Amino acid sequence: MSSIQGIRHMVIFNLKYPVGSAEAEQFLSDGKAALTSIPVVRNFEVLRQVSPKNDYDYGFTMDFASQADYDAYNAHPLHVQFVRERWETEVERFLEIDFQPK
Repeated sequence: MSSIQGIRHMVIFNLKYPVGSAEAEQFLSDGKAALTSIPVVRNFEVLRQVSPKNDYDYGFTMDFASQADYDAYNAHPLHVQFVRERWETEVERFLEIDFQPK
């Protein structure tokens, strides 16, 4: 077992808006602003799908140094607010993936 305790958190998703629309771009920008303001978030990236093998349009990825940091992120008021006010109302579907380096 690895001594690395970090977690790579990824979510791929489709929005209720057309790809590349002003509304979609605003969601991505607002998501980055809100989630990167949480102190335990590292290496946050906004991703756009380019593979025809996958029908999700966008992704967010970020790293956490430990399970405790990941748990703190999930409970953080800014994350909870973003999920409640934006994610639940503007995301059509998603897949969440969490990996720990081996």
